[in-house]
Amino acid sequence: MQELSRRRWLGAAAAAGGLFAGGVRAMNEDPVFSVVETAQGRVRGLKSGGVHVFKGLRYGADTAGANRFMPPQPVAPWTGVRDATAYGNYAPQMPADRRRAYADLIAYDLQPGGMGEDCLVLNLWTPSPDKAAKRPVLVHLHGGGHYAGSGNSPQFDGEMMARFGDAVFVTLNHRLGAFGYLNLAGHGGERYAQSGAVGMLDIVAGLRWLRENAEAFGGDPSRVLVFGQSGGGLKTSTLMAMPSAQGLFHRAGVMSGSGLRAMPQATAHDIAGRFLAALEIQSGALDKLHQLPMAQLLAVQLAFERADRQQGEAPRAFAPVVDGVAIARHPFDPDAPAISAQVPMLISTTLDERAYRQVNFDLDEAGLRKFAESKLAGRPGLDAAALVAMYRAEDPRATPFVLQARIDTDTSFRLGAQLQAERKATQHAEKGGAPVWTYLWKTPSPAYGGRYGAPHGVDIGPSLHDIRMGLNGPSAENLALADQLASAWLAFAATGDPNNARTPTWPAFTLARRSTLVFDGPAPQTRAVDDPRRAFRELWAAPGPNR
Repeated sequence: MQELSRRRWLGAAAAAGGLFAGGVRAMNEDPVFSVVETAQGRVRGLKSGGVHVFKGLRYGADTAGANRFMPPQPVAPWTGVRDATAYGNYAPQMPADRRRAYADLIAYDLQPGGMGEDCLVLNLWTPSPDKAAKRPVLVHLHGGGHYAGSGNSPQFDGEMMARFGDAVFVTLNHRLGAFGYLNLAGHGGERYAQSGAVGMLDIVAGLRWLRENAEAFGGDPSRVLVFGQSGGGLKTSTLMAMPSAQGLFHRAGVMSGSGLRAMPQATAHDIAGRFLAALEIQSGALDKLHQLPMAQLLAVQLAFERADRQQGEAPRAFAPVVDGVAIARHPFDPDAPAISAQVPMLISTTLDERAYRQVNFDLDEAGLRKFAESKLAGRPGLDAAALVAMYRAEDPRATPFVLQARIDTDTSFRLGAQLQAERKATQHAEKGGAPVWTYLWKTPSPAYGGRYGAPHGVDIGPSLHDIRMGLNGPSAENLALADQLASAWLAFAATGDPNNARTPTWPAFTLARRSTLVFDGPAPQTRAVDDPRRAFRELWAAPGPNR
């Protein structure tokens, strides 16, 4: 009876093309699991719709205890097969407040895996772990500033992109907040010389792990794109100025997160002093920091973050510090960093980035004029009514709320992106550096009847060829836009140039033409435009308190 059952199973397998199909197939072709030999040991992932998925891959040792505030340490090799089917830890952080509709739409807090200091892990999606494949590798750095988020978030799942683009897609977790950027150098001596940059050094360690292991997963370690939105763009900007990152990535993408300056040492030193005082730790007794419970450190970190939020801003007390070693200079101030001159860049913004910041959806014209007045302070000769009329003429159907966000965006996100692109283009023109491309996402989000316009994060889903999340939504129009934007990122990763068959010809950005690809929908009207919204750029670029 047992033999009969075995024969029936073999027959069914043969009929389905399983173990036998025109001859014996390799017996190790597991239909569910995928095993890869890394430089540190073997790992077991899952197969999902033809994509091999590896989650929680360790690229560094636990950062708790003695390793707190220290540069990342390598992961110890192992024997046997280590499971890589579930997400690892994400960095200690404050959970997002999902009572605000926008926060729920971007879903930063909907991340699987547990919170913990053993968070130096990455997630990887590949069409096949074939060493001969030599696919481009896309490393996506998560948003959330320098204080929140993780590569575990469902909105950063890489299965769609790996399949659509025949590429290796990677997300990674690293230290955040005080755990990643508490500048103890002036309080604890040489031992803590790089403590204000260890969160960035974690990312460098992840890139170093990929250089060693990308080929085993079907990737090309000589074609690595690092990119990200918001905080991911800030981190990418900082990597461009880090000596230890040189040569580990070959293209860079900054979406709505152009970082020109890192935190000055003096500012970070003062914050660290107040952090230690809150813990009642003297400068000569920093060993206590390695013994305290994670929760106690996190509680003090959150007190600093709450103080920032009371001023209406995202937490910014803890950020990468220009320490002269790990981060040798400000990323893009006063110019583009020389060490990454040969790394091409792609820089972008969305039309209404700052819609995330406000909740006064019922703002009226009088309220809009009052907001405009606040932005014109210190700019003689400009009139709030005239400014509102200028923005209204560009978009007669926009609500006062959206125009408020647009003005706010033009005086913040857009200024930084323009300066970063200008400095990279200048380096290209004057010193033979790599070129830079720019895009502007104007397609509004359909969420809540379009009340947000084209807000911060609306291009994340399309950039990863995944439009399930709340700011986009499945539609033929959104899919067509995703085809275009995802193809641009894939082409950029593969060749260093975003031009591809799905988008119109896209000239590089120069100071003379300022060519920019504009994604304008909902029906795709993507086109390259020289100096789009020139009048607004010139208005806010003029000397004033925002420049």
